[in-house]
Amino acid sequence: MTEISRFSFPTQIRFGPGARSALGEFAEQHDVKRPLLVSDSGLPSTEAFRLGAEEMERVWPDSYAVFTGVEPNPAEEDVEGAFRAYEEGQCDGVVGLGGGSALDVAKAVRLRIAFPDLSLMAIPLDDLPPRLAPFCAIPTTAGTGSEVGRSSVITMPALGRKVVLGGQPLLADLAVLDPELTVGLPPHLTAATGMDALTHALEAYVCPMLHPMCDAIALEGIRLVRLFLPRAYADGGDLEARGMMLMAASMGAVAFQKDLGAAHSLAHPLSSEYGVHHGLANAIVLPAVVRFNGEEDTAQYARPAAALGLEAGEDPAAQVADFLEDFNGSLDITQHLRDLDVPREGLPELAAKAMEDGCHLTNPRRCTEADMLRLYEEAW
Repeated sequence: MTEISRFSFPTQIRFGPGARSALGEFAEQHDVKRPLLVSDSGLPSTEAFRLGAEEMERVWPDSYAVFTGVEPNPAEEDVEGAFRAYEEGQCDGVVGLGGGSALDVAKAVRLRIAFPDLSLMAIPLDDLPPRLAPFCAIPTTAGTGSEVGRSSVITMPALGRKVVLGGQPLLADLAVLDPELTVGLPPHLTAATGMDALTHALEAYVCPMLHPMCDAIALEGIRLVRLFLPRAYADGGDLEARGMMLMAASMGAVAFQKDLGAAHSLAHPLSSEYGVHHGLANAIVLPAVVRFNGEEDTAQYARPAAALGLEAGEDPAAQVADFLEDFNGSLDITQHLRDLDVPREGLPELAAKAMEDGCHLTNPRRCTEADMLRLYEEAW
């Protein structure tokens, strides 16, 4: 214990069916008169968007602006589009409604609001004001946990990779976990986003940073995914399962304030280069990363193995990796990058980009570019 650890769990959360009614509380507490609603490009045709917009209209009748231009794996231009909508609408707050992409853009646009004359990359993240524009986060998927995270992941075309923009002021003022907004999520997205939540919790637990509180939260998040993701996948209308997956996703994001690991460094380039859904990318590479880490220390996976309902064995890392592959299979998640049109000849470039991603710096086992290539090849 030679370093000072920093941690906090400050996000206000409202959880349960119908929790979207807390938008009224958000408006009153933060004196928001005309918010910008930021959402995914594919969401307006869904029941989740209808329910969310209905509540927006109740709280701010004919007095809010809308930006629905957020694409999967959002880029800097999505943030700029939201910023223009905020300024043109003369808004005074932000409501993010959608998956992790929408919530990440909703968080990041607040940086542009605070620094209207700077590009996103030029904003001094170490010198942010203590408070940004008021922000309410409402997830319609259960995976990223972006609603309780203090970071935003945005693709920067000038750099050719994803960049993590982080800072305590980026935290939402209110997170609303309403399972009624997730019942329409298709099974394949339920599976992919759920595996994202599991990856967050598992990588956070084995991250070597000191944080016993996050360790405990991570283990419970792992248990909840094991119990409730199969139910949510099989029956989208199972409100208990949907609610517990929202909780598991938020717990995973709380836990990874410890930091993450190599699976995320491998997953990020797969999204930016080949458009692979982030949760799906995590699901495919995670078993190989667990085995890789276990070659150096298998015991670190003993408690995650127990959380996954596995009996104690001599090689818990192998047990966890085998479980993850079987779990992926039960959710119809492919085990191979080649099934997603990722060419084998592209793996060396992906490995180089994975090394540029900072998540692997807190992996429990040091990674080289050769290691990254090996892990991609095992997942290919």
